[in-house]
Amino acid sequence: MTTVTNLGFPRIGARRELKRALERHWRGVDDIATLQATAASLRRRHWQLQVEAGVDVPPSNDFSLYDQVLDTAFLFDAIPARYRALAEREPLSAYFAMARGLQRDGLDLHALEMTKWFDTNYHYLVPELRAGQTFALRGDKPLAEFREALALGITTRPVLLGPVSFLLLSKTVDGSNALDLLEALLPAYVALIGQLAAAGAAWLQLDEPLLVQDLDDATRAAFARAYSVLGAAPATRPRLLLATYFGALDDNLALAAGLPVDGLHVDLVHGAEQLDAVLKALPPERVLSAGLVNGRNVWRTQLDHALILARYARTDRGPDRLWLAPSCSLLHCPVDLDQEKKLDGELRSWLAFARQKLQELRLLADVLDGRTPVDEGLEASRVALEARRSSPRVHDAAVAARLATLTPADAQRPGRYPQRRLAQHAALQLPLLPTTTIGSFPQTPDVRQARARYRSGSLPLADYEDFLQQQITRCVGEQEAIGLDVLVHGEFERNDMVEYFGEQLAGFAFTGHGWVQSYGSRCVKPPVIFGDVSRPHPMTVRWSQYAQSLTRKPMKGMLTGPVTVLQWSFVRDDQPRDVTCRQIALALRDEVSDLESAGIGIIQVDEPAIREGLPLRRAQWRGYLDWAVEAFRITTGGVRDATQIHTHMCYSEFNDIIDSVAAMDADVISIETSRSRMELLDAFVRFHYPNEIGPGVYDIHSPRIPDPAEMVALLRRALLVLKPEQVWVNPDCGLKTRGWAETRAALEGLVHAARVLRAEQADACVA
Repeated sequence: MTTVTNLGFPRIGARRELKRALERHWRGVDDIATLQATAASLRRRHWQLQVEAGVDVPPSNDFSLYDQVLDTAFLFDAIPARYRALAEREPLSAYFAMARGLQRDGLDLHALEMTKWFDTNYHYLVPELRAGQTFALRGDKPLAEFREALALGITTRPVLLGPVSFLLLSKTVDGSNALDLLEALLPAYVALIGQLAAAGAAWLQLDEPLLVQDLDDATRAAFARAYSVLGAAPATRPRLLLATYFGALDDNLALAAGLPVDGLHVDLVHGAEQLDAVLKALPPERVLSAGLVNGRNVWRTQLDHALILARYARTDRGPDRLWLAPSCSLLHCPVDLDQEKKLDGELRSWLAFARQKLQELRLLADVLDGRTPVDEGLEASRVALEARRSSPRVHDAAVAARLATLTPADAQRPGRYPQRRLAQHAALQLPLLPTTTIGSFPQTPDVRQARARYRSGSLPLADYEDFLQQQITRCVGEQEAIGLDVLVHGEFERNDMVEYFGEQLAGFAFTGHGWVQSYGSRCVKPPVIFGDVSRPHPMTVRWSQYAQSLTRKPMKGMLTGPVTVLQWSFVRDDQPRDVTCRQIALALRDEVSDLESAGIGIIQVDEPAIREGLPLRRAQWRGYLDWAVEAFRITTGGVRDATQIHTHMCYSEFNDIIDSVAAMDADVISIETSRSRMELLDAFVRFHYPNEIGPGVYDIHSPRIPDPAEMVALLRRALLVLKPEQVWVNPDCGLKTRGWAETRAALEGLVHAARVLRAEQADACVA
């Protein structure tokens, strides 16, 4: 009979139980035992939910207290020296210090770098490695969680990030080649595999997502070497499932199919075209795990199409060597649609969350095995899909007409940057090394409480707006007292940088509990883009205009860019993504125009997701970058030369897309550089980036407060390679997750650092 399996399940819980437990622990409210008890309860609940949904073999070791890549580094003792002493005394404290940094008892530990997990909005911690690195098993997390499930009567398949992907997703701090460490790493993997075999694990899932990207010969050789070791002695080890996802294997198919493993998982959602080639290449005795249900969106599966693929694969593999699975881990999906009590019935019928996706797989397997008649089983899916296709809510003729009138001129500023720079500097009169923030200020419990009361109806609109005005007034006053040069209103009215805009745009819908993990305890609730997008009314003008009325200093208008709105939403799958992105761009263009008309002379259009959206194969980059850059320029193309356009990008590598970043033609770009110690600035330097840059000097994803001397040192490093007139001084990102005390202290240090460097520049000019 056909097996239903799963590659991974959301960790945070249907009601974000893990988020709350982590934050209580970090605040010192709950001890380690309480945190671990919550984690164990969630694992138990999730295993049981998967079994009830019809999964024959659920995963284990897919649960993490922060991040699966960090888990792997910790498991194999890849712990940088600065955390080593703490790890020996307090392992969990060291684990969280690697993720978040730590200031305590004389310790001042920087966090590891953080970056995007392939082309998703999930962030992983980047392990730090060096030449001569040693590895050893530290702890027994995969083994313990396998045994934990077994004690509940559930046989799981442990999941582990594969050795080649682990090394290449890491960073070497000394410039060495990470693959040179493979021989040192493999014995630790072998030791773990032996322990799992002894515990009774029948299968082990090794995730190697790098196999869907372009690989050089050295990486291909590393895969061959790694799996010649891990795949040895098949009679004494668990069978190995090699898991690939997020795309097709393409030119890596022969490599993957030739490795000595017992099964191969392929993504047939983002690479359906590869099925025939996979079946031909994969030896007949091997299991095919077919990723038929999209693990990255919330739409119901077109089950008729999935059934065609499943039947074709079954004809080749037979029932015993075909597994049905999601395309990838369900980490990127909300947990359970049944919690959505307020979502309208029509829209709800179009959706499927993690639990429902597993039920779809069960239904497919039952139809395939003849347990459920085809027409009876698939009728509900067919009805829902037809209703969505024909719904008048989905298509807007006015939006289509406006798109049709777009011309290249709509994506152009009137003047070139040198001309605009003169106009902006004359209008703004800013000092050298101007200081600003990225946009948001602390969303304190009283802010979140007031928003919740307003949404529930217990706080009248007038009272809520009075509250927001008070928060903005305080925020502007704090910024003026600190001495910042360009101010923001603080974004207290915004629940999320994408959700806030989606709530005011046509074509968007919102869930009550559609949370997904972004990193650690940080969760986002992506909007659902189900129809054509337009802007019925201004979205931000009132609050920016009010904030500007409180100060003579320039006030930045704050918007989220079209690509980021697209990437951080669950996007409709019935039209090309670029069409939806242009619709969003036109809606935001109207907002930019209204901000400018309201007297806002600086407008920031954040695009942190530009790099994230990059296709995994280089051959597809140009097409994506062309329309992504165009969408940004459509958004900003209608303003006067004197209006300064900023953008912000965080936790991205820019080396290979720097020409496209420059093509966006923002007057000022701010980027994350504090965790990388200004390394991410190198791309802009080598490219001779012509416009202005704000390299972040304050890591806002960590609770530690940087010493002013530390920020001075970072700025000096930046000024070694950039002209002083190019440089802005700002944090890495928005401040909504921080508290007021740490924010104030850090920003005072930031302003001090800018003043120190201004004085140094003045002295240098005199000399």
